[in-house]
Amino acid sequence: MNTEMQPEQVRPEEQVEEQAMTMQDLDRYLADEFEVKRPQHGDLRTGVIIHVDESGLLVDCGFKREGFVAADDLEGLDEEMRSRIEVGAIVPVFVLQAQNREGQPVLSVQQAMMYEDWLKAEEIMSSGELYAGKISGCNRGGLVVRFGKIRGFIPASQVVGIPRRMREEDRKRRLEEMIGKEVGLRVIEVDRDRRRLIFSQRRALRAWQELKRNEVMSTLNEGDVRTGEVTDITDFGAFVDLGGADGLVHVSELCWQRVDNPRQVLHIGQQVEVYVLSVDRQRKRIALSCKKLQPDPWTLVDSHYQVGQLVEGRVTRVLDFGAFMELDLGVEGLLHASEMIGTPELHPTQVLQPGDVALVKILRIESPRKRIALSAKQVRQSEWEAWMSEKEEQERQRAEEEAATAAAAAEEPAAPPAAAETAEGEITEAEPVELAAEESSFTELVDETAAVEDDDAAALGEDESA
Repeated sequence: MNTEMQPEQVRPEEQVEEQAMTMQDLDRYLADEFEVKRPQHGDLRTGVIIHVDESGLLVDCGFKREGFVAADDLEGLDEEMRSRIEVGAIVPVFVLQAQNREGQPVLSVQQAMMYEDWLKAEEIMSSGELYAGKISGCNRGGLVVRFGKIRGFIPASQVVGIPRRMREEDRKRRLEEMIGKEVGLRVIEVDRDRRRLIFSQRRALRAWQELKRNEVMSTLNEGDVRTGEVTDITDFGAFVDLGGADGLVHVSELCWQRVDNPRQVLHIGQQVEVYVLSVDRQRKRIALSCKKLQPDPWTLVDSHYQVGQLVEGRVTRVLDFGAFMELDLGVEGLLHASEMIGTPELHPTQVLQPGDVALVKILRIESPRKRIALSAKQVRQSEWEAWMSEKEEQERQRAEEEAATAAAAAEEPAAPPAAAETAEGEITEAEPVELAAEESSFTELVDETAAVEDDDAAALGEDESA
């Protein structure tokens, strides 16, 4: 008996049915694959450059045929992007047309980059993230700022330092001064269809200040020398902006001379070079000094003064044994009680007071020990009278100059007070706004300013009520 297994016989009709099913699956797979790869207008893809010539690029994006990028499209790219255009480079592309006469998809690298910028702007607006933008221009309605390939707009009502009712010429000057500066911004409107990208500096102010403060403090070290701008002056010193963080120059660190009023040494807006004394990152405090960058006046004493010289001094402190007087170099000398004018029974405080100015003679100089001995008794009567006469003449001339200045100021018409600046984040009536747009459409949209103003006012009003 033959026990070998006989192969199973497949009927012809079953073979035909199996082959038919296999062909259907293959057709379905190919059809699905073809649908996925079919280019559609508006698609954003990434492709590999496979050919470059004068007419443009051929890019493999996984379509049935390579896509074509015209040379004109590449002219709108920045220098950095153009330098990357070579065979093998990976570039983003935007499908402008499914196919041209040759059956090739028509692509654009410039539009792809712009499309990505719009998506990024939407993401930033949704997240509330800060954007550091450089002001590239201005017009009567506000500031223009670049956002990748897009031109964004900051309405004047959203610019810090521009009150709503500021005079036209003042507002124009303020806007022009901001060109080229980097500012912190928040995106408040993105409309791709209308090509509107609107920013606000006001809404980003506090967060931007905190960010810049942390950046400055992270790089600041004791002993650094920086240049900053005086932003505020108080009785105890001056605050200097170091590029985002304010440091304090205490009144004792302004200069070697004794300072009673810091406003006589510095003024707001002045650019000063400062020495960093200390940085307290935990308390976010910076101590600065101007005096550290000035020569120690005691090194000049021997060449500036000599024994027997008459000098004018201002009393800084009065003690039981005498008074310290500040001389013109900023150094202090001691007028001992025994060298004061008056009877021995009088206490020094009964003879002199801080702030008094007197003529004294130098008795002794010890610059290595930083000491100068002074005397009022050894000043002759004629020397005292000549000094007093000179002081009176100086006072008379100063009074005449002050009177003339006051009279001239009284004749000038008073300027109307500027409206107070609104608080951060407060939305006021919208200024005339020119739309944010791409380079090709920005100019033609300027004429739509009036219509846009109504739209912005409504939108900003909704934000305010919210």
